[in-house]
Amino acid sequence: MNIEIKEKYDLWTAKATADEALIKELSDVSSDEDGIFDRFYTELKFGTAGLRGIIGAGTNRMNIYTVGRTTQGLADCINSKKSGGSVAISYDCRINSELFAKRAAQVLAANGIHVYITPVLEPTPVLSFMVRYFGCDAGIMITASHNPAQYNGYKCYGSDGCQMTDVYADETTAFVEKLEYFTEKTVDFEKGVAEGIIEYTDDTMLENYYKKVMERAIDPSICEKSGLSVIYSPLNGTGNIPVREILSRLNVKCDIVREQELPDGNFPTTPFPNPEFPKAFELGIKLADDTKSDIIIATDPDADRAGVAVRDKDGEYRLLTGNEMGCMMLYYILSRKSEMGILPENPMAVKSLVSSDLANKIAEKFSCRMVNVLTGFKYIGEQIKLLEEVGKEDEFQLGFEESYGYLSGSYVRDKDAVFAALMICEMAAYCKMNGKTLLDFMQEIYSEFGVFRHKTISASFDGEQGMNIMAGIMKSLRENPPKKVAGLSVLKISDHLTKETTEVSSGKVTPIDLPAADVFCMYLENDCSLIIRPSGTEPKIKAYMTACAPKLDEADGIVAELEKEANILFGK
Repeated sequence: MNIEIKEKYDLWTAKATADEALIKELSDVSSDEDGIFDRFYTELKFGTAGLRGIIGAGTNRMNIYTVGRTTQGLADCINSKKSGGSVAISYDCRINSELFAKRAAQVLAANGIHVYITPVLEPTPVLSFMVRYFGCDAGIMITASHNPAQYNGYKCYGSDGCQMTDVYADETTAFVEKLEYFTEKTVDFEKGVAEGIIEYTDDTMLENYYKKVMERAIDPSICEKSGLSVIYSPLNGTGNIPVREILSRLNVKCDIVREQELPDGNFPTTPFPNPEFPKAFELGIKLADDTKSDIIIATDPDADRAGVAVRDKDGEYRLLTGNEMGCMMLYYILSRKSEMGILPENPMAVKSLVSSDLANKIAEKFSCRMVNVLTGFKYIGEQIKLLEEVGKEDEFQLGFEESYGYLSGSYVRDKDAVFAALMICEMAAYCKMNGKTLLDFMQEIYSEFGVFRHKTISASFDGEQGMNIMAGIMKSLRENPPKKVAGLSVLKISDHLTKETTEVSSGKVTPIDLPAADVFCMYLENDCSLIIRPSGTEPKIKAYMTACAPKLDEADGIVAELEKEANILFGK
């Protein structure tokens, strides 16, 4: 066994004594060299997305010691700038989420930093709201979003309520990397509460959040008038109480998927608690066969993503994609506000560059400025902040990502599935009042602008070897970019690592005014595209495909060809 790895293992065996599960795990792998290597060959890297990894023992796992060390680094960073700082903390339903949240609170309190922590699990958007509500220097959300049950994570937020920017994350990382494991300061949690340095939040904060969500409704009375009926599943996550509270305030008739109602970090009904996946809707559809509800809504474990299935005229339920929902929300918000005379003079919308270009066409129709940003909702949050700094935050109408993340309004700076549930219901109610469904609404948009079809696929590459494979794929693309993809000519290439866009025919190069990122975009003829990027939070490489054609079957055929090309790139 590698000597350095063995020394790390021995250190953890001696020092990691505060968690019985970790003691047992370290003992169980004592004769498993591969198991020890995988746990200690690297460290979970802190970045703009915080930490994320498999729960367990070792430097390459999520546990109280990786959480403690990271939090000590965050505390040192805050204390280097000011004294008397504060941090907001919340957590989701995952295994050890409450344990990790309290560990972070213990470390912060020991470093003289005031902690606001939720008494129960809450969604990610509530944490983002808390940071701004309490005027905190940072925020911590313990969640692994929609990853499988064996994962957990640690999202870190800046004082603006956005996930950390690259600069802040790098600054914090520098403090973290100075620290040895098992050197963080801690106080007894209950003692910290008694002394007031750890403070539980109350219902007043949550009520203020609910009010801000409700303010995003354009025509809140329409849900009750339409008789809209909804089935909702929190997928055993944090959305159960807040989403149902908002639907209650809208007077929406709501049935709950009982098997997925209560928090459960094991996610017993689906291996992937992700509303992007059809399997997450199976129990909801089964219930809908009896209730004949108009729509089914599902939110992921930390309730920052929402998906919807709609009953068509044949009684079958079809899942809408994140791009479809984002484009419908944009069209609905802009058109309804325009009709009602409440659309600001200079409206703005924001989307990730891998999200549908159909949104650009919709925005243009309503003279709405569309800003394209890198993947990661913090970049959408940054655009809201820029408006707020000049007193123009009301111009912001919608931000969305194709991965089922949506936000309207400046009350939080992260995607919000509680808002999304509200807007989905209002749109569905408006359609129902006009004798149609959300599916009909989407078809009307396609009829006006052309059929845009999208698909995202990914390939997983675990471990150190997997990271090398993904790096090789990106290097090959940059060194030998294709001239044609799926029979379509490549018109321009945007390499966000070099921050340059190249026109293929002329060779003209223009700079990209966005932060550097490992994203390679190939823009094809007829408004089609293929974008490749490694995930920033998972050991995956992703391909985003866009096809545009006059008819649905033609667009689907192009997507299928693009998928074949992507799979070849990924070695499938």
